[in-house]
Amino acid sequence: MQLKQFDARHFLSEHWQKKPLLIRNPWTAWANPLEPDELAGLACEEEVESRLILTIGNTWKLEHGPFPERRFEQLGDRPWTLLVQSVDRLVPEVAALLPPFRFLPNWRIDDIMVSYATDGGGVGPHFDKYDVFLVQGLGRRRWRIGPDCDASTALRPHDDLRLLPGFEASDDWVLGPGDILYVPPGVAHEGIAVGHDCMTYSIGFRAPSSSELLAGWSEHLLEPLRDDPRYADPDLEEQRNPGEISAEAIARLHAMATARMLDAAAFGRWFGRYNSSPKHPEMDRAREEPIEVDEVRRLIARSLPLRRSPGSRFSFLRQEDGSVLLFADGASLDCDGETARVAEELCGSDCAHVDPALAGSDAVVTLVAELLNQGSVEFGHAD
Repeated sequence: MQLKQFDARHFLSEHWQKKPLLIRNPWTAWANPLEPDELAGLACEEEVESRLILTIGNTWKLEHGPFPERRFEQLGDRPWTLLVQSVDRLVPEVAALLPPFRFLPNWRIDDIMVSYATDGGGVGPHFDKYDVFLVQGLGRRRWRIGPDCDASTALRPHDDLRLLPGFEASDDWVLGPGDILYVPPGVAHEGIAVGHDCMTYSIGFRAPSSSELLAGWSEHLLEPLRDDPRYADPDLEEQRNPGEISAEAIARLHAMATARMLDAAAFGRWFGRYNSSPKHPEMDRAREEPIEVDEVRRLIARSLPLRRSPGSRFSFLRQEDGSVLLFADGASLDCDGETARVAEELCGSDCAHVDPALAGSDAVVTLVAELLNQGSVEFGHAD
């Protein structure tokens, strides 16, 4: 699928993280990529994250999946919403919604959540801490847009949901199939299904908080520290007051605590692995039987396209010497020369065409084999 007459530069300048934007069906040809029954089937699977939200008057009740099939039959005509996370990792047709949004960095894209709602169903007025494109797939949904919110915004008392009290909308739109609504972080919004069989695809973006980065980076730094150096002061001099912690001691202690944290190169390597790690590692796609190197060589020689697996996370970090660090689903791979070019193409497109002549490159064959064995890529069919 492709977007027509969409100005990415204008969007980034005027709307990205600034204000909402309604985009009326910009697709060259829109087709809903997933049927409601298929979504319900995913919500019954053990390894899939799913939620069911029931609308009861002016309140909402949350249930967590997996759900037995009979649960949906029991709901009757009451308003309800089913939410299923990371469907792009499970359904290639849903993952195909992502390429038109690749004008944004790969590392910022999180996942595609799919929702199904009956008439009047919704999750209540709320705000998110990340950007989201809401693509209407099937049926119609009414979106009401409210004020900017932050950590000080009052919330309704609810054990499971972060809902806003006294929601007042400044904009009110009804979206039909193919329409898109962009909502920046912190902007209050509420979506209510208008009629039955309402399906919405929420393309969310990663926005790590400073506390998440600090916790993850610190934990990573602590892992190898077992018999690490301890504080030493061989130049210690007598103090007039033994109760004082000297400025020299504080400087030395501070240097011990921060030296490794300030290593930008190590941080970049850690962040690439951290950010590309699968959101749901239980959905493991690694091959049970590793592919043979000779088989990889043969497939490359046939000029078969190399496709990223649905929902796989790819990004790279350019190094000062011209090489690149390729990050794929939590793995870090050093690439230079021919492998660097292959890595960049894999990151820039969901489908890469590896030069058949590279079947003779041991480095390229090894790189492709590693990606195949961990389930990050797969060979397609000849064009």
